[in-house]
Amino acid sequence: MASAPEEQLLRQLIMDRLAERTVHNGGFVTRAELSAFEVAGVTRRLIDTSKGIWNPRDLMATLSIVSSPEGPYQDREVEGGLFHYDYRAGSLAGDNTKLRRAAELGLPLILLRKIAAGTYVPVFPVYVVDDDQAARQFVIALDESVRFMPKPAEWTEDQRRYAERIVRQRLHQPEFRGRVIRAYATRCTVCSLRHGELLDAAHIVADAEDGGLPIVTNGLSLCKIHHGAYDAQLLGISPDYRVHIDRDLLVEVDGPMLRHGLQDMHGKTLELPGRRSDWPDRDRLAARFERFGQTA
Repeated sequence: MASAPEEQLLRQLIMDRLAERTVHNGGFVTRAELSAFEVAGVTRRLIDTSKGIWNPRDLMATLSIVSSPEGPYQDREVEGGLFHYDYRAGSLAGDNTKLRRAAELGLPLILLRKIAAGTYVPVFPVYVVDDDQAARQFVIALDESVRFMPKPAEWTEDQRRYAERIVRQRLHQPEFRGRVIRAYATRCTVCSLRHGELLDAAHIVADAEDGGLPIVTNGLSLCKIHHGAYDAQLLGISPDYRVHIDRDLLVEVDGPMLRHGLQDMHGKTLELPGRRSDWPDRDRLAARFERFGQTA
């Protein structure tokens, strides 16, 4: 078994590689990928075959934990950048022992948020910062900085706002991205580009506005140029799922990127998700398109 510094380095290598794979896929990874994950020429498992806690024999502490909204446990987000993770059922020991060891050694873990059967959004590094044996839960910090903050009851208003921002950045935004990109089969809804690393999950109604929920029907899978054009009101999408390009932009003369990337998209019908329940909400599209019409 490796020493703590060696294990810290191995975990960093795993997480660096996992970050690359997640970006490549568009924000999510599959169980098949996690079950045979190549790191530095070695194939490793990053998820247990059936349980939510993965304790590799050659590591001193837990490597990953799975959180599933459909699962039997009551994992729940709590104030700020903290997350409660239920013990493995049974005794206080067993699989839970190596999670306590992760806290003792300050080793980072991978939180795998299940968004569909066999599909996960990885959140990492996360850290075990408390062991609530009375509630049979571990407290997980979603960001290293939160490890060193006071307990939530002692937070200042600035600390509370900071921790809430951490949750959005580390949990809500990645989950929204993963769900949206997966729903659109890792392609841009406008141009069908299939490179996950070049795709964004764009809000139809911004998350700061009423109705701006982080749900698939309030999202669009857009490549970076079409996301930028959508946010800049150079591209609009009507409730009948058609693309509209700003009038001035349509008559502008420039190079092939403008012609093929934007002007040729005018009048195109979106490539919609396979499940009708994932299609973009028409009312949200209408509200957003009304603003486009005012500027086009």
